[in-house]
Amino acid sequence: MIDYLTDFALILFYTIRDVLPILILIIFFQLVVLKQPIPHLKRVIIGGFYVILGLALFLMGLEKALFPVGNIMATQLSAPSFIGDTGADLTNWKSYYWIYIFSAMIGFSTTIAEPSLIAVAIKASEVSGGTIKPWGLRITVAVGVAFALALGTFRIVTGTPLFLYIMAGYIIVIIQTFFAPKKLIALAYDSGGVTTSTVTVPIVAALGLGLSSAVPGRNPAIDGFGLIAFASLFPIIAVLGYAQFMSIKKSINKN
Repeated sequence: MIDYLTDFALILFYTIRDVLPILILIIFFQLVVLKQPIPHLKRVIIGGFYVILGLALFLMGLEKALFPVGNIMATQLSAPSFIGDTGADLTNWKSYYWIYIFSAMIGFSTTIAEPSLIAVAIKASEVSGGTIKPWGLRITVAVGVAFALALGTFRIVTGTPLFLYIMAGYIIVIIQTFFAPKKLIALAYDSGGVTTSTVTVPIVAALGLGLSSAVPGRNPAIDGFGLIAFASLFPIIAVLGYAQFMSIKKSINKN
């Protein structure tokens, strides 16, 4: 218990240190540039305290839970004893099908729970007058992330170059951009960014590093990273594809 309190106190100190420049910048602009008093000072102070405390607790949770869980799951799912037996072919990508399934499921579930995506989905529904359904957008993005992580873990297992997937993905995005409804293009691009946030990134990063450490011939420094890039790219493809599908469906119904 004492070790946890010591770790939390250290993380809290680092959190205050990191937040301090932002606080100084806001106070400087408010008092010196705008020459206005800080509105609702008491509420701002209480809210700032909650932010710092929440960040510290979140970072503590990452270190003590999310990073270890992602690493342990990747190691266990790629262990010879789980794949089949000690004589399993650890170089055959087909032996790691449970990794692909787990990656897709964890990608879907963490994206559904992503606070930044929830916020964007709610705002998109408000500005569209309810045309864009929050759950519809969240599920579409989550499906994109699920496919992205399954493909990303396949890349780690096979050791194929990352740039081939990224180049192919952005070529698809560019082509889709020309044909997708213009009013949803910006939302689709933003949907790719909000997926790589507080919930998804820690587990995805730990999963990639753990898997690359367990697969023979893979280097965590080279192969362990890149899953987050997949998680940013493929939701754009999914949302643009969904927009194109709905546009085509609407045109068919009119005819």
